[in-house]
Amino acid sequence: MSDPALPRRPTLDLRSFTPARVALGRSGASLPTKALLDFTLDHARARDAVHAAFDTPRLIADLDALGVAVTEVRSRAVDRGDYLRRPDLGRQLDPGSAQRLARSISAPCQLAVVIGDGLSTAAVHSHAAIVVRRLLQSLAQGDAVAVRHVVVASGARVALGDEIGAILGARMVVMLIGERPGLSAPDSLGAYLTFAPRPGRTDAERNCVSNIHHAGLSHEEAAFKIAWLVREGLAREITGVALKDESADRAPRQIGTSSPG
Repeated sequence: MSDPALPRRPTLDLRSFTPARVALGRSGASLPTKALLDFTLDHARARDAVHAAFDTPRLIADLDALGVAVTEVRSRAVDRGDYLRRPDLGRQLDPGSAQRLARSISAPCQLAVVIGDGLSTAAVHSHAAIVVRRLLQSLAQGDAVAVRHVVVASGARVALGDEIGAILGARMVVMLIGERPGLSAPDSLGAYLTFAPRPGRTDAERNCVSNIHHAGLSHEEAAFKIAWLVREGLAREITGVALKDESADRAPRQIGTSSPG
């Protein structure tokens, strides 16, 4: 029984505000059994998210339902093991995919959207199609921005979008990709925006909208931020450290309050 004269431990209050592992308690010199089992389960979920197969037919079917034409490509990483051991291969298109992509060009475009598996296929399966749907809705409002190409890429790293965008002649590319799984969020999706994409672009030349998942940034809010960055990036012809995200100043009052989906 706690002594009412003693002050409350501030770490106990933190647990109501964060999924971080604080104030877990102890059993002798170790963690309590429940805390240890919870850690083991979350670690297993994170590992599963990395190694799970990418269900491209399911994703393409979801995108087809949105009425967008989809091109499927893959990187030079031949399998998941190759992808994890050789990050450089995930940044380069397979030659056959590059040729197929080049044949799909009808005219240069303002914006191409690439969806890559990244380090969490669970994130892509759970959130990518919904974010694309909401993004298309946001981009159709006001000064509309057309999405001429949607590409699904297997074995993808973020920089793969640079080569894809360059082949398509896109002024800007948005790469939606599974982020590195954490112990509290194995299904977090990230969005990376690059103006004038081409191989050799650095991370400093990209904007990132991250932590898109059910306990993080909602699909609606993520789409709003991405659409704002797309419009501003195209208008100013920049992305990255030169383009500050000021979308919160223009966000509708209720944004982010609706349930995901």
